[in-house]
Amino acid sequence: MSPLADITLVCWIVLELGLRVREAVQGKGRRDRDRGSRVLIALSLGGAIGVAASSSSSAPAGLQAAGVAVMGAGLALRVWAIATLGAAFRTTVEVEPGQAVVTSGPYRWVRHPSYVGLWLIAAGFGVASGTWVGLAACLVLPLPALVNRIRVEEAELGRVLGDDYRRYQVRTARLVPGVW
Repeated sequence: MSPLADITLVCWIVLELGLRVREAVQGKGRRDRDRGSRVLIALSLGGAIGVAASSSSSAPAGLQAAGVAVMGAGLALRVWAIATLGAAFRTTVEVEPGQAVVTSGPYRWVRHPSYVGLWLIAAGFGVASGTWVGLAACLVLPLPALVNRIRVEEAELGRVLGDDYRRYQVRTARLVPGVW
């Protein structure tokens, strides 16, 4: 496995831990509406990365570099999405009454760019692993947890933000512009 892939993975983990610390300090991050979706995402991503790491081979440098580039793009997209939401971002499903529907930054193209970022981080790690097993695990294992989280989150966003969010849903794809 590429040392750059490992460094990128560590940077992502530090980001996620920092987000949880921020939530704890601010008294945010309630899990009553989360339905365990944050835990499922963590387990699926951890499992996928674990499979990729344990099956990794000496991939060609170009393949490792491509994987690191995809990881970097995913990390950058996740950071951009988090920065765009600002104080409204949570790692749990938590929507404040009166919160505005954000349609700027990456949210102008997809409703859940931070989840696209997570998936790209995992996919890139799978590519960098240099094995089909690692790539398949990183592409497939996180998806059910991410789709579940999207369902939970969109139900809460629709409940709290109402018609403003429903109009946004009609014109903006979930994860892939023009597809879904």
